[in-house]
Order: sequence, then C-alpha cells, then structure tokens
Amino acid sequence: MKTTETKTATKNTQSRQKVSPKSSAAAGLRELFVDSLKDIYWAEKALTKALPKMSKNATSQNLIDAINGHITVTQEHVSRLEEVFSIIGEKASAKKCDAMEGLIKEGEGILEETKPGPVRDAGIIAASQKIEHYEIATYGTLAAFAETLGEDQAAELLHQTLEEEKDADAELSEAAYNSINFDAADEEENE
Repeated sequence: MKTTETKTATKNTQSRQKVSPKSSAAAGLRELFVDSLKDIYWAEKALTKALPKMSKNATSQNLIDAINGHITVTQEHVSRLEEVFSIIGEKASAKKCDAMEGLIKEGEGILEETKPGPVRDAGIIAASQKIEHYEIATYGTLAAFAETLGEDQAAELLHQTLEEEKDADAELSEAAYNSINFDAADEEENE
C-alpha cells in the first residue's frame, strides 16, 4: 500500500519527466509522418553500407546468401521510399536515425567480440533480427499513418516493404534454427 508521501513523490517524479518539444517539433500527424520517413530513409541508406560488412564476416553460406539478398532488397527499399516521398509531394531527404545507428553499432560490437565461425554467425543473425524488428515496427507505423492521412498509394508501397521485412526476418530465423544456432552450441560443447 502506497503512503501519501510515496504517491506525492511518484507524482512529482512524473511531472519532472515531461519533455519540452524542440521548436521544429511536428505539430501534426503529416509532419510526424514525413519526419519518420526521413528517419527510415537514413536507416535504409545506412544499412546498404553496414550489410556488406556483416556478409564479409559471416561464415555460413546460407547466412551470406541471406544477407547479400537483403542488400539488394534494401536498395529497393531506398528507391521505394524515394517514390513515397514523391507521391506525397516531399523531397527525399534523410534525418539521422539514432535507433538504427545504435543497432548497427551493436552489430559491429558483436563482430569484435566473437571469433569467426558459428558463434559469430549466430550473433550476426541476432543483430540482423533486431534491425528487422525495428524496420517492421517502423514500416507498420508508417503504413498506418499513410492510411490515416489518405495517402493510399504511399500506404500500399509501405505495406509492400513491411511484408519484405517480415520475409527477411523469417529467413534469418530459418537460417538460425536450421543449423547456425546448433553449430554454435556444438562448437561451445567441443571446447
């Protein structure tokens, strides 16, 4: 049971956590939609640079093939986002995505902290799936925003990308569960 003092302290803490918006903060859903598009546009472009490094450090041919295939798909996502910008009458521009930057750095950390082989491959899959899950959440949100704003053509393109991101996640799961995770576990047992 909370005391009056505890309730007051909790209320005071919550009120201090309010964030004041920047002067450039989005005032409406359309602005938030465009801002979010710029964010994922940066993220996809950053992935076109990060994925080749992951591929070069993977050892499983299935994983290498999956990553290389996704590089091409990611380039298509960049082009599709440019089309979405055009459809909604905005110039395609990127805004640094802190989340994707962090996920890419985490993936690079896994490369530094693991030796080449099944364990590193399992780590690459884990990092890649975190990225896919971020993209799935983002594209789902963007498609919903587009639908709400009546941007049906943009919503259709965003849904297409969402489905491709879900497919990539499933492919990574399949690679992990079909051999890589088991190979990594076997490697650990044999040490």
